[in-house]
Amino acid sequence: MKSDTQGSKLLQGAFILSAAAIFSKLIGTLQKIPLQNLGGDAAFGIYNTVYPLYTILVTVAMLGLPAAISRFVAEASAAQDDQEGRRVLRLSAGITAVSGLILGVLVYTGAPVIAVWVGNSHITPALRSSAWGLAVVPLMAALRGYFQGLHNMMPTAVSQVVEQSVRVAVMIALLLYLTAAGADAAGIAAGALLGPAGGGLAGLAVMLLYWRSYRRRGLQDVMPHVPARGKPAAAEVRPERGANARKLLAYGLPVMLGALAVPLIGLVDVFTVPRLLTGSGSSETAAMAQFGIYNRGLPLVQIVTMLATSLSVVFIPALAEAKFQRNEDLIRTRITLSLRWFWLLGLAASVGLAVLAEPVNTALYGDAAGSGAMTWLAFTAAGGTVSIISAALLQGLGAVRAPALHLLAAAALKAALNLLLVPQQGITGAASAGGAAHLFAAALNVLLLYRQGYLRLRFADALLKPAALLAGLGLVAAAVSLAAGRAADAAGFGGGRTAALAQSLLGVLAGCAVFALGAVALRLLSENELRQLPGFGPRLADKLKKLRLFP
Repeated sequence: MKSDTQGSKLLQGAFILSAAAIFSKLIGTLQKIPLQNLGGDAAFGIYNTVYPLYTILVTVAMLGLPAAISRFVAEASAAQDDQEGRRVLRLSAGITAVSGLILGVLVYTGAPVIAVWVGNSHITPALRSSAWGLAVVPLMAALRGYFQGLHNMMPTAVSQVVEQSVRVAVMIALLLYLTAAGADAAGIAAGALLGPAGGGLAGLAVMLLYWRSYRRRGLQDVMPHVPARGKPAAAEVRPERGANARKLLAYGLPVMLGALAVPLIGLVDVFTVPRLLTGSGSSETAAMAQFGIYNRGLPLVQIVTMLATSLSVVFIPALAEAKFQRNEDLIRTRITLSLRWFWLLGLAASVGLAVLAEPVNTALYGDAAGSGAMTWLAFTAAGGTVSIISAALLQGLGAVRAPALHLLAAAALKAALNLLLVPQQGITGAASAGGAAHLFAAALNVLLLYRQGYLRLRFADALLKPAALLAGLGLVAAAVSLAAGRAADAAGFGGGRTAALAQSLLGVLAGCAVFALGAVALRLLSENELRQLPGFGPRLADKLKKLRLFP
């Protein structure tokens, strides 16, 4: 009975955390659109140059300790030793706070040097603005790790939503103020990058309120069976702390290194594309504007990969459980079905965005600049989706290092292709290089699953049927969008953002309808197969059955 209650609590916590993560990431992704609309392409380019660097530095500052805190606090909780859990938190919070402050100071003072490495002096003010977030966010993450170790996901979920909401509010308020004051692109981007610090302070305040409430409730509410303990003597605590620091770092640093592999492909663009554009004859301002135009398609691609990331957490425990039970057939079925369907969904999103690139670009950003690059960038959704899901499948089977190494190889390919293509093709070359790099990472993961004997590949299901389905999707979406555009022209309001929005929405709806009907007609997924997918499979099968979509 106790095990069932604990399992229910874990599932409820995972749902809360996943919902908050999706909402927070959606806010964080869509906030880039008003940034470009208000600040312009140059400010957008500077922001998209600095923010990946900030993400990398925050990951380094945290040293993987939130995951380590979660693990060791969970162990202390299981042993009913709350004092040990709090010792772990104090030690980890001190380490992350110091590392965040050190990195923040280094970034602030070394911003001109980093700007030289990137090849654009306009990013210096934005780098200095981002340094303030480094001083706050790692400490907030440490507190989140503590509550997650107690299987209490609500503080993390609430702080994530508050952090992202305040971050976007601060960014937009500063954008409105700075644009009204006539600030240049560098100043506007610097203001936008104060958002992470504002959001981090708000998220930290939420976590401190939860911590204060937790302390007030007292030990008996959280761990009712823990006996009261006196405070250990200083002589007893010091050696334990030394041992805990080594254990925490030994667990956390590999986690940090694995997390650093994920944003590496984006970081390659930061250090190569602006410099290559400048080397091809563009001024620093023009290079930042082009880099901003290049990044227009990323929020849309990130929505697709964000959903894949959120759903991927379902597969890791499901596969780990099947492997523990030595149920090889179930492992193969789940891997094959999940890869087949995420491949289809990623391709559908890529084809849809590719054929609708021009109206989508105009609707969101006010003009069609860079639509060709957006068309190529769209195909990163297919490779990125399969890369994320296949990495989760490998992790569920215990292969933790392989996905990170594959991402490193993909980043190296991205760098080589950027050097080859950007001087001749500009941002279009960078976009096509991105699609190739993500597909390469996905192919390496899938090949490893195949070699391990966990993947059944059928040519018709993997290529022929998807090609027919996607050809129909693309043709119908393009035709409907074109017809809507001509109707808008005939009505006298064509060429504007409203008409482009109508074209985009109608094209998306038509594409979705073709995808749903075509998938059923081509027998790409049966009811029985859908029910075997972990988590959402049975519920989705019930809904589709009610709609009579299964034969």
